[in-house]
Amino acid sequence: MTAGIFWAAVAFVAYAYAGYPLLLAAIAGVRRRGVRRAAITPPVAFVIAARNEAKRIREKLDNTLAQDYPRERLAVLVASDASDDGTDDVVRAYAPAGVRLVRAPVRAGKEAAQRGAIAASREEILVFSDVATLLPPDGVRQIVANFADPTVGCASSVDRVVDAGGRASGEGAYVRYEMALRALETRAGTVVGLSGSFFAARRVVCRDWPPDVPSDFHVVVSAVRRGLRAVSDPHSVGYYRDVADGTREFDRKVRTVLRGMCALRRAAPLLNPLRHGLFAWQLASHKLCRWLVPPALLVALVSGVALAGRSPLYATLGGAQVAFYLLALGGLRGGRWLERRLLRIPTFFLLVNASILHAWVRYVRGERLVAWTPSER
Repeated sequence: MTAGIFWAAVAFVAYAYAGYPLLLAAIAGVRRRGVRRAAITPPVAFVIAARNEAKRIREKLDNTLAQDYPRERLAVLVASDASDDGTDDVVRAYAPAGVRLVRAPVRAGKEAAQRGAIAASREEILVFSDVATLLPPDGVRQIVANFADPTVGCASSVDRVVDAGGRASGEGAYVRYEMALRALETRAGTVVGLSGSFFAARRVVCRDWPPDVPSDFHVVVSAVRRGLRAVSDPHSVGYYRDVADGTREFDRKVRTVLRGMCALRRAAPLLNPLRHGLFAWQLASHKLCRWLVPPALLVALVSGVALAGRSPLYATLGGAQVAFYLLALGGLRGGRWLERRLLRIPTFFLLVNASILHAWVRYVRGERLVAWTPSER
């Protein structure tokens, strides 16, 4: 019985991280849906969500205004979530450059601020970005090129994460895995989530913008319901650094997962494979299965240790799990421990799954999140 539980837990984790991508690759190899990109320049509204970003908003605005895109076709709007640190004053100083401030009267969350900016714009293509994310000069051109394909409802950038020294971090390796997975999902049909730090959408999929659902998930759901696709574009890149404080990074991931759980509950009808076919399987595999990995890891650890005395095989497997988590805990000590490349991935793996487990606890308690606090990087 214990052995069966152990292998079932191992198989579930293996499916979530390896089985799903492998099956997706097989489907993508058969379907291989491309995106017909073209050098188009439709009117674009560039929406920057900000909450108390006085220290960083200048860099973001300068980066946005330096975009290689026809200036008369690029409207820049800063959606301020009732900032009270001087952010709005900085933005107002950019008014001569054409930057518009759309301030929420009370703090209501990122999506509520974005909704105000959407209502204040008229352009058919909307690009959304966070203050901490910087774009290459052709960032807007590249992501807009996806809308030459009439089947595309929204498009996501790929993320590039570096630490303070410019090196790929444990999160960088994890993000590369996520980006590869999105590339497979795009070739199979549609992705199930976008990079919230930099994505674009047609205005039609931005209707009925809910203030309590992550926008990078809402536009995917909205596109799919309209028979459109959500795609990941390897040519569109957003650069950002690791969160400077590990504790705050943990809290950020907890908040992200908790909001995602609430959003998936509202979108539960999309999990019906009889109505939504491939997308229902993708949504369950990429989101729900991933969030169920932490309980499966705990089951595998406890049952693996319990089986250690039965045979050399189980002793090895149990010992390997314990060693892996000890390495990860060593990485959490930071300093020279975390500088060792060997520790970055297990440390981040532990951080991610611990945050998901904590999010489950808060979700079961009935906690829900709307307010948003950008992480310091």
